Amino acid sequence: MKRDVMRGLIVTADDFGLHERVNDAVALAHAEGVLNCASLMVGAPAANPAVRIAHRNPGLRVGLHLTLANGFSILPSSAIPDLVDTRGCFHGSMFGNGVRFFFLPSVRRQLANEILAQFEAFAATGLELDHVNTHKHFHLHPTHLHPTVLELIIEIGSQFGMRAMRLPREVTGPSPLAPWSAWMKSRLDRAGIAYNDWVAGIAATGRLDEAALLALLARPCDDVLEIYSHPATHDDAPITESMREYRHADELAALCSPRVTQALEATGSVHGAFTDVFGGANITERDASRLTA
Repeated sequence: MKRDVMRGLIVTADDFGLHERVNDAVALAHAEGVLNCASLMVGAPAANPAVRIAHRNPGLRVGLHLTLANGFSILPSSAIPDLVDTRGCFHGSMFGNGVRFFFLPSVRRQLANEILAQFEAFAATGLELDHVNTHKHFHLHPTHLHPTVLELIIEIGSQFGMRAMRLPREVTGPSPLAPWSAWMKSRLDRAGIAYNDWVAGIAATGRLDEAALLALLARPCDDVLEIYSHPATHDDAPITESMREYRHADELAALCSPRVTQALEATGSVHGAFTDVFGGANITERDASRLTA
């Protein structure tokens, strides 16, 4: 029996700009593999080299990987003292910060200023904004008691031509994010922002190897699927402490695998970045009804 044709397939690398090893892997996976786009951390140590790579590879679509946890800010610590330490590194737990965003207007203002600064930093790169998502899915975390982060992204992103966001709705099975992703889906529909139907990469973070990719591509699907990954070239030292168990090199090898390329082509999908799949503009009324059917 003929399998359903996948409507769209987006393959993304997160943490672009975090480290030279990540940048090298993104360039390689785009040139020799199936990587469509990358999500740029504008405040990360290797962000400038990442931007140069993107300009040398115009077929690589780039989005903004908003960093509000486990990373560095754009604004100095003196401007957002409730969000970062003296080094400019975000501190506190995601739950605790979520509560503060809700109850403390001064903290919420600092958050808005930092989100604005990251959009401005991306705009200054001269790259076209393909999509927006957040590091650690901070805009949609089950312990958040409010929609503050997402609402600020929508409000500020509209000033910078934001057309698409990642919907963290896991394709591999039930997720604790399910009720929150349903709420996010309805909010994005109201804002006219495009989004994927499903995502793969949450449950398999750091271990999306060839076998995992082949299994995903073999699943019948007639929706838009985003597969996001964390490739990097090999080194014995972890890129960050939280990534100590990540199998970056295995993910890079999977993205460059001829078997994965063949399996992707067999899906019959529109293969590209968000801009390619959704036509490079705000989602149309026809697309909205199709995506929410």
